[in-house]
Formats: sequence, structure tokens, C-alpha cells
Amino acid sequence: MATQVALLVIVALGFCCLAFAFEPKPLQDFCVADPTSSARVNGLVCKNPMLVQANDFSFSGLHLPGNTTNPVGSRVTPVTVTQLPGLNTLGISMVRIDYAPWGINPPHTHPRATEVLTVLEGSLQVGFVTSNPENRHITKVLQKGDVFVFPVGLIHYQHNVGYGNAVAIAALSSQNPGVITIANAVFGSKPDIGSDILAKAFQVDKSIVDQLQTKF
Repeated sequence: MATQVALLVIVALGFCCLAFAFEPKPLQDFCVADPTSSARVNGLVCKNPMLVQANDFSFSGLHLPGNTTNPVGSRVTPVTVTQLPGLNTLGISMVRIDYAPWGINPPHTHPRATEVLTVLEGSLQVGFVTSNPENRHITKVLQKGDVFVFPVGLIHYQHNVGYGNAVAIAALSSQNPGVITIANAVFGSKPDIGSDILAKAFQVDKSIVDQLQTKF
């Protein structure tokens, strides 16, 4: 009997862990975000449902190409709860990504979301790296219409390997997935991470770290 009880407890705890690993399901039809509220909650406060309009569930602009004239040659156009208040509590968002020829979406992570990317135009090399200690690089070249999944929290990237522009649309499993661009976070933090720390971490000379930090 004691063994059965212990087994039930373990199973119950397992389900609890799964439940807390993702955003909670809404308890009403919708909870349109009210960005004017000063209340602090895990998410955004709901607007009075009687004041909700169709525009709260609509976003225009994903048909417009992003400006890729920047050092990395890509532009992300997000549609998160910030741009589309009706996404609040629904656990989903999306982005459009434009790539100049040979442009990249640099290695980054989404701490709160898995990403499903679909190529609309062009050819993209995509990849992600598994966690320690394997650090396995899983990569593939995608063509128009291909789909690829980046698991939540893992470092991933996209690289336009064609001579023309490329476009992708991605869905993410959070209303606010967050993004941590690795190079920006490591070399562009404010205040700086000590160059002696980074030199030891990357096994390079401190002068190289100092040079990298000036670029971010």
C-alpha cells in the first residue's frame, strides 16, 4: 500500500511540473491586455470586457518587408501581446523575419517559448544547440514551405544561404516569449561583465574581449 501511495505522489508531482512549465490556460473567453494599468501581475491586467473592440484582436503590417540594412542583415517584426493586446493569457505569438542575402538572425534563445518557423521565401540554414554536456548542433537547410522547430530555451539561429532576400514566419508558444541574443547579452550587458571573466570563459586574450565589448 505504501509503495502505491508513493507511486501516486510521484506521478502527481510529475503532472504538477508539467502544468507549471507552460503558461496557464485562460479562465474566460479572453483577457485583452490593459497596458494603462499600474497593477503588477504575471502577464497583463485584463481590460473591461465591455470596452473590448475588434481592433484589440487585430494587427496589420506583416505584409511589409522589414528593413535589413543593419550589421546582421535581418529584421524581426514581432506580434506579441505588446503589439496585439488580445493575445494576453492565450499563450501564443508570432514574428515575421526578413533576411538580406547572406543575412543572419544571430544565435539567441526564447526563455519562455518553443518556436515553429516556416520559410515563405528563399533558403535558410537553421540550427539549434542542445544543452550541456553534449552541446550537439542540429542543423538543416530549409527551402520555401519547409518548417522547423526550435525547442524552448535552446540557442538557435537562421542564416540566409541564398543570393536573394528570404522571409520566414514563426509562431511561439508564449504571448511574451522574450529573446536573449547571446552576443548582445554577453558582450553588451550594462554594466559590463568583467573582461577578465569573459577572457577566461572564452579562453581568449583580454584584448579580444575588450574589442568585442566596444562593438556592442
